[in-house]
Amino acid sequence: MNTKTKTDTLNDLYKKYELHKDDTFKSPQGWTIITRSGIDKIQAVADIDIDYEMVEYTPAVSAAVKATAKWKDRVLSTFGEANPKNCRQSYVLAMAEKRAMSRIVLKLTGFYALGAFGQDESEDFTKPKQQVNKTTSVDELIKSSL
Repeated sequence: MNTKTKTDTLNDLYKKYELHKDDTFKSPQGWTIITRSGIDKIQAVADIDIDYEMVEYTPAVSAAVKATAKWKDRVLSTFGEANPKNCRQSYVLAMAEKRAMSRIVLKLTGFYALGAFGQDESEDFTKPKQQVNKTTSVDELIKSSL
């Protein structure tokens, strides 16, 4: 029987993928959010290669991107989308790609199963303005993100 808690599992993943306090925060809704730089770290440490396919694109209006990655013994595809209803940026294609990347990286590495999301996945996932101590311990990181 596995007695690991969600906190234990997140702690293990934070250590494995070399995440620090500045790589994660709590959203106003209470979700654990991993920043763009955190997603990039996870992808680099895990050595995940992603192929992208543009599914839809109307400049400055909407875009959908399919991301497919093979990692270890898994192949996974997911989508990222951006339009005026979910994105305040005019560069919708880039936002759709970022969202697809966040989703596939977090799904493959187990963060999604723990309720963690990528910062780019929602305009509402804005990092609170605060002083960040980059030497914060992993234990403090876990406490602040749960």
